[in-house]
Amino acid sequence: MGKVIKLAASDGHGLAAYRADPPEPKGGVVVLQEAFGVNAHIRSVCDAFAAHGYAAIAPALYDRQQKNAAFGYDPDSAQQALALRRKLVYADALRDIAAAVTSLRVQGRVGAVGYCVGGSAAWLAAAHLAVDAAACYYASDIGKQLDERPRCPVIMHFAERDHIIPMEHVEKFRTAHPEVPVHVYAAAHGFDCTARPSTHDAPSAALALERTLALFAAHVARA
Repeated sequence: MGKVIKLAASDGHGLAAYRADPPEPKGGVVVLQEAFGVNAHIRSVCDAFAAHGYAAIAPALYDRQQKNAAFGYDPDSAQQALALRRKLVYADALRDIAAAVTSLRVQGRVGAVGYCVGGSAAWLAAAHLAVDAAACYYASDIGKQLDERPRCPVIMHFAERDHIIPMEHVEKFRTAHPEVPVHVYAAAHGFDCTARPSTHDAPSAALALERTLALFAAHVARA
């Protein structure tokens, strides 16, 4: 359904992005990658949001380090992905996300949804960029980002059995942001990813998507 496009960030950096467009978009959604880059799974997420009526763009946040960096979920690929993830600079990522938001703005309002490192990037986008809503799935750096203040409606999706995000961080988030809905699922980190059978949890993923789509229907979709 989608295609690879080029975006230009405000500092002159050129990056690739995957874009999927429905016939008549009712808004836009920036899809922010897991640690594994804009791989087949993230492209399928864009396609799914397009099927729900949103123009969707996944900017390649690793392009500043390595072009075409997309990985599978086997151990060797994961090690390569994590090496890039550790070097990701959120300030640069926000510039790249802003370019995606600008590209989508012609469609009207724009939301952001992110997973793992992308969940933290979506949270920062809600605090620093002109997005209209954000859904953050298991935001891996949230424990370091509690002082950020979102400027748009946000929902958070966490997992009870997350090996990266301790529930202590989730509770600290609740205390710091009582205005933000926090949903905790009986699942593990990565529960939304259909490409990872060991952690994918279909009921949790379906409920999280339902809540995410409700958020976007209220704050992104055209009336």
